[in-house]
Amino acid sequence: MVKKQLLENLNRLGFSLMETKDDFDVNKTLAEVVKSKDTRLWEGFPVLLANAAQEFSFNYDEVLKNLTKKELREDFHALLLLSLALYQHHHLSFVWSNQIKKLLSRQEVARLQKLRNFLAHGDFLSLRNRRFHSSRLKNIFNNYFEQDAKKTRQLKEKHEELSLEYSLSQIFSPKQKELFKKKINGEPLNKTEREYYSRTVKKKVSALANPELHRLAQKLMEY
Repeated sequence: MVKKQLLENLNRLGFSLMETKDDFDVNKTLAEVVKSKDTRLWEGFPVLLANAAQEFSFNYDEVLKNLTKKELREDFHALLLLSLALYQHHHLSFVWSNQIKKLLSRQEVARLQKLRNFLAHGDFLSLRNRRFHSSRLKNIFNNYFEQDAKKTRQLKEKHEELSLEYSLSQIFSPKQKELFKKKINGEPLNKTEREYYSRTVKKKVSALANPELHRLAQKLMEY
């Protein structure tokens, strides 16, 4: 896999570096990150793995199929342990990661705990003859999840906005909806608008504000 294509695929796994193509092999992409021995990409491996496992089709054995050399397989396993340690540090638990932890040997569990301690208290940690700054690893991971949470909030807000627009359209005409929003936003109404609001829109608003009507409407929605 050429470097450009690798970077494009990484975008799909949480590294927004450039535009991506529609189709790519998740497990092959993770293997390519391992093969790259690029410290920057290795620092982001926990993000890539979490995103791959949750959104796509991460398969441990499939990744190994793309890593034929023993050295590369050991690199992958080390990065996997680092990822699990980082998830533990942030008190994150995934079904897939819990399943993997059950397969770890006592020695690997001890190594996992050591990595977690380094992340919590150490400045640097050694991994496969490389030094990683624990703060940088945590910051990269935190930044990704902060962006993900922000995106989720934005989607929720947009959904609520569209839902409100739909509901208003079921009750008010376009002009009535415009006056409703003006009143909510504290915008001034001209004489004609005030009269129309008082004569028509206000009556509907009053009915909507009736708690008994709201209770009955909620009850009807159950049937």
